[in-house]
Amino acid sequence: MSFPAAVLGTGQTHHVAKRTDVSMAGMCREAIDRALADAELTMADIDAIVIGKAPDMFEGMMMPELYLADALGAPGKPLLRVHTAGSVGGSTACVATSMVQGGVHEKVLAIAWEKQSESNAMWALSIPVPFTMPVGAGAGGYFAPHVRSYIRRSNAPLHVGAMVAAKDRRNGAKNPHAHLKQGDKTVEEVLATQMLWDPIRFDETCPSSDGACAVVIGGEKSATAVEASGKKVGWIHATAMRTEPLAYAGRDQVNPQAGQEAAKALWAQAGITDPLAEIDAAEIYVPFSWFEPMWLENLGFAAPGDGWKLTDKGETEIGGLLPVNPSGGVLSSNPIGASGMIRFAEAAKQVMGRAGDYQVENARKAFGHAYGGGSQYFSMWVVGSERR
Repeated sequence: MSFPAAVLGTGQTHHVAKRTDVSMAGMCREAIDRALADAELTMADIDAIVIGKAPDMFEGMMMPELYLADALGAPGKPLLRVHTAGSVGGSTACVATSMVQGGVHEKVLAIAWEKQSESNAMWALSIPVPFTMPVGAGAGGYFAPHVRSYIRRSNAPLHVGAMVAAKDRRNGAKNPHAHLKQGDKTVEEVLATQMLWDPIRFDETCPSSDGACAVVIGGEKSATAVEASGKKVGWIHATAMRTEPLAYAGRDQVNPQAGQEAAKALWAQAGITDPLAEIDAAEIYVPFSWFEPMWLENLGFAAPGDGWKLTDKGETEIGGLLPVNPSGGVLSSNPIGASGMIRFAEAAKQVMGRAGDYQVENARKAFGHAYGGGSQYFSMWVVGSERR
């Protein structure tokens, strides 16, 4: 038996390159306090806490949940850490949701963060790991061949990646929490920037950010109380997580099987038969611009080879058929461990009517998505303004 669950409130820090003014604990507490305020609750109302972050080496702090427990308000409460590489923010929200849907807790706080400035993700990704293929060139060097393969398969014109980057940077300028605010960014400017990993240019990559995100998830009693007060909640219609190995014979890293299967399970659970027609806003994990058309296909919004056409026609702009990353997405803010939860929180904000200047008009159903590792971990949810 599954009980109803809903997002009661969300909170984020203002994402920047370096937060030298706060510790990890202080940064996390900023997001937590804002989420509690948004939900009109206090820490005393929270029954359990679920935390998530990317690999410990990304910040050089091993098992930070141990020393953070006090600052996060966890003493005397159940505390659980989730780890699924870069998708961890989304996975953390899914695990917190399962606690409420399972009837274990009524109100659960989920928190995810990253303080990239205190370490070096490129270095962390380049450490030799036994029985695993070396990366050696950071995330961009690893994913660039997949982008080249996608372009070859789909015959996508080379300006599509620049269109995604310019769109997301313009959207990010409307978001007060975004790291990069480049409201006047043009496709021509993106195409003129330095090539980092062919075909990925400088402006087609995500920044390195410090930041945190928190969500408060409550059961039916809590959610109906919020609605009775005249505010909207984000009813969680479905969640899904899937994983596949990093390397195996015949693996398709352009269109990963785990992503396809997670999406199919998600749409079935949410009762959605035509995602492109039924989803009003999508927050998709796009750290390099070409992943927008790639994931549109992987997730079932477009047929293989057709994802880039939605972008090229302007359908992923705010006001288009499927607004993708109206918040500015990972291309505008990337505190790695929190980036997936930000996607989930931003999807919830859309259906709760709390997205401010980047609100998608009449958003009733929204999609949040995260991926991690070598495109091997996937987590996602569908939230709605109305209970199913």
